[in-house]
Amino acid sequence: MYSFMGGGLFCAIIGNILLVVSTATDYWMQYRLSGSFAHQGLWRYCMSGKCYTQTDSIAYWNATRAFMILSAMSCFAGIIAGILSFAHFSTFERFNRSFAAGIMFFISTLFVLLAMAIYTGVTVNFLGKRFGDWRFSWSYILGWVALLMTFFAGIFYMCAYRMHECRRMASPR
Repeated sequence: MYSFMGGGLFCAIIGNILLVVSTATDYWMQYRLSGSFAHQGLWRYCMSGKCYTQTDSIAYWNATRAFMILSAMSCFAGIIAGILSFAHFSTFERFNRSFAAGIMFFISTLFVLLAMAIYTGVTVNFLGKRFGDWRFSWSYILGWVALLMTFFAGIFYMCAYRMHECRRMASPR
């Protein structure tokens, strides 16, 4: 049970770091504009070595930003619940913290999936047609890797919960 929780905690910490780095950096998409290379993230875009804040309030950017932030926050809450699940307090007998941590990691996975789907859909259908020579970049890829890490953290914590429940049911009262 503790090895599942340890593996889940490792995946969750790596996933949360990747979520924060992916959200904060400016390399979600790279493209060529007027002969020079440019790149953009969720908060800024850079052209010819100068970066500018994205001041446009475009719905898909706002939705992607919001879902990425919610994903990082729910992953952090899952990490706290996951750390607390190592401690056994008798006052929380009916509330299993490893189950709560697993649910928080699955919620984080859902939020990052929504963010990545929105960004991918709009980029491929709108921006991809506007810029001829473009590609997704490493910040975007980190978002997908974070999705996998939070998903596996949820799987590990749900396995730990199942092992705990099977042991609890098998023990005589």
